[in-house]
Amino acid sequence: MSKPMRKTPLFLAAAALSACAVGPNYHRPSAPAPSGYKEAEGWKPAEPREAASGTDWWRVYEDAVLDDLEHQLKVSNQTLKASEAAWREAVAAAQVAGAQIYPTTELTGSAQRSRGAVNSYVTSGSVSGSTSATRPEPVNQFAVTGSASWDLDIWGKIRRTIESDVATAKASEADLAAARLSAQATLAVDYIELRVTDEQIQLLADTVKGYQRSLDITRNQYKVGVAAKADVITAATQLEGAQSQQIGLGVTRATLEHAIAVLVGKPPADFSIAPATFGSAIPVVPAGVPSALLERRPDIAEAERKVAAANAQIGVAISAYFPDLTLSGTYGFASSVSGGLLRAPNNVWSVGAAASDALLDFGARRYQVAQARAAYDGTVASYRQTVLAAFQQVEDELATLRILEQQYQVADQTVKDANLAVQLALNQYKAGIVAYTAVVTAQATALTDAQALLSIRQSRLVASATLIEALGGGWSASDLSSVHVALPVPL
Repeated sequence: MSKPMRKTPLFLAAAALSACAVGPNYHRPSAPAPSGYKEAEGWKPAEPREAASGTDWWRVYEDAVLDDLEHQLKVSNQTLKASEAAWREAVAAAQVAGAQIYPTTELTGSAQRSRGAVNSYVTSGSVSGSTSATRPEPVNQFAVTGSASWDLDIWGKIRRTIESDVATAKASEADLAAARLSAQATLAVDYIELRVTDEQIQLLADTVKGYQRSLDITRNQYKVGVAAKADVITAATQLEGAQSQQIGLGVTRATLEHAIAVLVGKPPADFSIAPATFGSAIPVVPAGVPSALLERRPDIAEAERKVAAANAQIGVAISAYFPDLTLSGTYGFASSVSGGLLRAPNNVWSVGAAASDALLDFGARRYQVAQARAAYDGTVASYRQTVLAAFQQVEDELATLRILEQQYQVADQTVKDANLAVQLALNQYKAGIVAYTAVVTAQATALTDAQALLSIRQSRLVASATLIEALGGGWSASDLSSVHVALPVPL
């Protein structure tokens, strides 16, 4: 090969690698971000706490059982395993695309032995034609050949494809983080509801004891002729109603326990959680600056990376307007004998270039570009909607926590007053001042108010967990790992 010919591929490669990729370069689209959270204005929670760093945000509840369950979820949850596998698949796809920027090479070896007809052209006077004769001996053919081809990415089609696949891989990683955060929050909410159910069961157990004492008092009153038989029946009926409620809560507890078992990847039959109380404090995570939410929520990061992937696809579509240029070459040895096959006289080689371009497509490329631009516009709209929904969720939970805190203070005082009313009514009944119906009414009111207080407590705890989830659970967009796709350096 002459010296100029040897330099030609190098020059073409330099031109290809230094060329600019066609299509728009990516810029993150704008998204609405308020200067502050409306529902946080003027509200100072009694016990604000920062969510724990990384993914251990649930530690703000200071519950060892919840902490252990959350770690089991990370290891054994099958939904998260599926999301993790989808992320690894997306990373591999990006790396496959990255490999296309380099030349491909092949090495081929062959050995063939054949025997067949040999055609010869005969001319005799005015008659001419071909005759065939059988070759007396078989023919051997040996060859060793190496070949290479390189799709020169002059217009950036491959690079834009890599850009899109890398963005898609990061979107998949953000989706995995969002799925993990959702599972963690679901587990925390289920656990909170389980513990509040335990408290409700204990409340009814204490109520049953109180109703049993009232029944004993009524029976004693009846024995001495002070109370009527109807009072005894009423007290017994009230006791049995409370016992029925206590038993019925077993269904709720069992269902929650089974849900937690599935979240941590265990069969419900092999899983149980002993009854216990939950911490009395309601941790509230400061919301921080609204603009920071764009970097703290994995679903927002996922939507933004999808915008980047769609933007790169516009460049891929535009590159179809330009010709594809491919360099190819072969080098090897061929001979009819295997001995001395790799000697210089048996050398064979070829080098060339091929270009292809569509001359007439009836607007197909134009429509493909329009399709890519429309897909990009759709991802931008989805990104902005995701941001709006995120701010809505934060505002909702801030409002819920603020209002429930005020409601809880009133409900707590109501329970204290109701318990005092029960004691007064019971004393008055013993003294014969009021009928037993006054005691029944006071006790029923006290139970209803106590149950309402527990319901508010449950709602506050759930809202605190949901707020942490809405704020990203300590996650940050900087946690997205790099997808390693090495590209050649321009010559």
